[in-house]
Amino acid sequence: MRILQLCNKAPYPANDGSSIAICTLAEGLADNGAELHLLCINTKKHFKPDDSIPKDFVGKTHYESVFQNTDISFSGAFKNLFSSESYFVSRFFFKAFEEVLIRKLQLQSFDIVQLEGVFMASYIPVIKKYSQAKIILRSHNVEHQIWERHLSNEKTGLKTRYLKVQNSRLKAFELKAFRDVDAIVTITSEDEKNISTLFPGKKIHTCLTGINLNSYQQVLKPLYPNTLFHFASMDWMPNVEAVEWFMEHVWNNVLRVKPDVQLVLAGRGMPEHIKKMASRNVKVIDDVKDSAEFYRTYDIMLVPLWSGSGLRIKLVEGLAYGKAIVTTSIGAEGIPYTLNENFMVADSPEKFAQAVISLLNNPANKQNFQKKSRELAEKCFNYKAIAKHLLKFYEGLLQ
Repeated sequence: MRILQLCNKAPYPANDGSSIAICTLAEGLADNGAELHLLCINTKKHFKPDDSIPKDFVGKTHYESVFQNTDISFSGAFKNLFSSESYFVSRFFFKAFEEVLIRKLQLQSFDIVQLEGVFMASYIPVIKKYSQAKIILRSHNVEHQIWERHLSNEKTGLKTRYLKVQNSRLKAFELKAFRDVDAIVTITSEDEKNISTLFPGKKIHTCLTGINLNSYQQVLKPLYPNTLFHFASMDWMPNVEAVEWFMEHVWNNVLRVKPDVQLVLAGRGMPEHIKKMASRNVKVIDDVKDSAEFYRTYDIMLVPLWSGSGLRIKLVEGLAYGKAIVTTSIGAEGIPYTLNENFMVADSPEKFAQAVISLLNNPANKQNFQKKSRELAEKCFNYKAIAKHLLKFYEGLLQ
């Protein structure tokens, strides 16, 4: 089976959730015998030089990238008001990528064209014009749902009104994309249910984001025990919102009981106002050079998400490293967990603080969560097995 994978960012090295989702599935498809061609937009924001990509990954995926600055600008956002397009989406459609895509479609006959996220759906008309391939939208998140959740918590203002206009356009575009593709691949069963309600009869397959467990050594004794950490891409709005909620509503409750505990806030694209939260008890790291070393260093993982959809890949990494984790119901979405066995779920400031304190006060309980975390990762997130099931779904579409 020959598959063309179109991505809105350069995925290697996989140093954030969406990159991990793209990379591990690409390798899983290739390792299961598919002929994979990965074509990506190499953005200014997430730029990764082509000569830094390992030769084995390039060979396995027929890797190719096209540079484009997709950064949000004031002038671009303002001009967009006079169009009917979503600025969230239009930034990712440009002539140079279209030309490379057309060339690939003319040179190769593909069975499947897999769009990594709705932002690549602008290219659907081009694909249909130059290829007979089945078009699959791999929906990492239901994007308009993320913004609806976020905007429901925002105060009314000029920025909020602008974002509501953009999200209305995004929703219309996303729903049209769901209609136009041959099938949808979701990352969570929750997203599958939501989309199935909107489009009964649509062919949908849930494909969890797998990981290569050989790359994740279980951490039973971190370098600094009884520390807390939040590790995520901080240029993604739900993660910023999560940190702000924790610091405003939970952190002082923890400090009152455990005055010596240290909290580490880490992740690429750290906003300045969060950097200023650094103190005797709070360490801020805006560029983690080695994720594995980071997980080996710090202890209890926090995922206090209040918006977003899809699967939290960093939480999956935490499971693979065998971390004790405290999250919210939204943070846990998509994970086939057993409540209070694989990790702790709390949806109020008081309960979240109590969960954190209970792990700090009870080493035996913490170690049990560590063990159950790793077991869940081994059971549910093997990248090669997940990709194999997806290929079976594709085979059914092609028949």
